[in-house]
Amino acid sequence: MEQSLLLSIFLLFSIGIQFVSSHQESGNWHCETDEVSRISAEFRPGVVTLDGHADDWENIEGFEFSLLPALDPDHDHEYKGGKMTVKALHDGKDVYFLLQVDGEYVYKKGNDNNCPSVALMFQVGESATYHSMGGCKQSPDACNKKTCRGHEVDIMHFSIGNAIPGRLYGGNPVDNRDGNGGDRFGHLVDLYAWSPHCMNLDGVSSTGNDTSAQNDWRGAWWHSSFSTHSGYSEEDSPYSTKGQKGTFYFEFSRALRTMDRLQQDVQFTVGQSSKFSAAFWYPEDGNPWHGSGHYTIGCDWVPLDVPPGSSAGIKVVSRSSWDAANGFAFLLSVVSFGVSFFVAYWVHKKNAISFQPIDL
Repeated sequence: MEQSLLLSIFLLFSIGIQFVSSHQESGNWHCETDEVSRISAEFRPGVVTLDGHADDWENIEGFEFSLLPALDPDHDHEYKGGKMTVKALHDGKDVYFLLQVDGEYVYKKGNDNNCPSVALMFQVGESATYHSMGGCKQSPDACNKKTCRGHEVDIMHFSIGNAIPGRLYGGNPVDNRDGNGGDRFGHLVDLYAWSPHCMNLDGVSSTGNDTSAQNDWRGAWWHSSFSTHSGYSEEDSPYSTKGQKGTFYFEFSRALRTMDRLQQDVQFTVGQSSKFSAAFWYPEDGNPWHGSGHYTIGCDWVPLDVPPGSSAGIKVVSRSSWDAANGFAFLLSVVSFGVSFFVAYWVHKKNAISFQPIDL
């Protein structure tokens, strides 16, 4: 357990450097909030399979966002490869996300910063701001669950440098047994933060670790240039040719409600909304991503709705089925009555004795 914890701390440190370095602002923060943007995770059970492929998402509505630099959300400096499309749905038990971003294929095994990377962030504490990842003003050596209470954000971060396309990563029995949000296999990790300088794996803190935590996320990735859908193994790396034009797909799922008791996970409720954002890193011009390589779908929280299934739709279907059955039964009754009347008339006519007068 000690070795795995050290690995998790090393991973957290490397991720933390990227987050912190990409939040060193040079001037006053300015944000023009988009009041229109909103994502809806419709109730669509049994529709998608968590494998990184986007085929089964074809009929799910997508929401398109410009990818703006995290520190300077100026449209003049947005991601040159295209926009990010976000799709979401739930089945009453789990919530699913698909992020798709156009980009030339690039992958370097074992080097996360030379591969695309994505993150999801959710408001947990009521005072948690999008800006500054929770917005707690405490210094790194003073931030904790007491001094930063109410500023918690939940983060899922997927770095694909060691992840095989189409394979599942995230929560696994080995890391969850150690009671933290790490993923030693594919670096799809479950984090919480109060600010860019105060971020930890779920269950890990400077004041002591809590082994009741776990990584609740699962996810996979894919690129449209891949020539096979039957599955890859590590020996197939780099899986495609560098520079191929196409689209990256990142697919994730998590239970609507988790067993978190540390105020580190967002809890989704059917019929209610949460606050959400998504980020994207890309090694532009062959350079490892850092700082300016961190793009987001906006400069403030985006509402995420989790609507219930449509009971009205169920009633309509039920009523329609009932009306159709009744109509068919009535028609059958009319036909049967008509046939019975005809048969009775025919039998009566055939057996009837015609009257003929007799002359005497």
